[in-house]
Amino acid sequence: MSRRHEFAVTDSETVYSGAILALRKDQVLMPDGRTATREVVAKHGAVVIAARDADGRIALVLQYRHPVGRRLLELPAGLLDGGPDESPLQAAQRELAEEAGLAARRWSTLVDLVSSAGFCDEATRVFLAEDLWPVDTGVQVHEEADMTVHWMTLDEAVAATLSGQIVNASAVAGILALAAAERTGAQLRPTDAPWTDRPSSFGARSAPEQDAPSAAEPPEQD
Repeated sequence: MSRRHEFAVTDSETVYSGAILALRKDQVLMPDGRTATREVVAKHGAVVIAARDADGRIALVLQYRHPVGRRLLELPAGLLDGGPDESPLQAAQRELAEEAGLAARRWSTLVDLVSSAGFCDEATRVFLAEDLWPVDTGVQVHEEADMTVHWMTLDEAVAATLSGQIVNASAVAGILALAAAERTGAQLRPTDAPWTDRPSSFGARSAPEQDAPSAAEPPEQD
């Protein structure tokens, strides 16, 4: 069997580097021997939480999303921007407390997804959180001050997804993955299961490249 082609990067140029994303142009060696330009958006990874209470209801947040100009029903979520010592689980625990005012005693990995592999390296891990209890969310600012928590049964959340009421990609994936797991009895992975596609290039930028978000304009969370 012939060896599969390695798409080696022969050169790379950073076009833009901001608080939550960077754009670079890679020169990539193609199988025919020629080089092609590929534009890549680099981002932090993200975590999403499907938090299910003792009655089987799922916590969703209604949050304003400026790029689409409206409020969306989503699962609590956030970026993996807490530094190299913060694990995906720790980030998920932080975001669940901040956005939904909840903590959980039982956690598992529900599903992993790559959002838009054609041009972006963003990857998301969706956790299932169970055995919930309320915690203080602290003082909410910016879009989060407008955020509200809504509860749906899993069947209601699936129906809202299929009707187009829920359109956020990670929420759609998390809700339908949980419904499939419930239907099939699939055993979920542990919270530290291998995550092959977790992004690293954006977080690995050198300090001078990283533009810290200002207090007036915080990075939008996924």
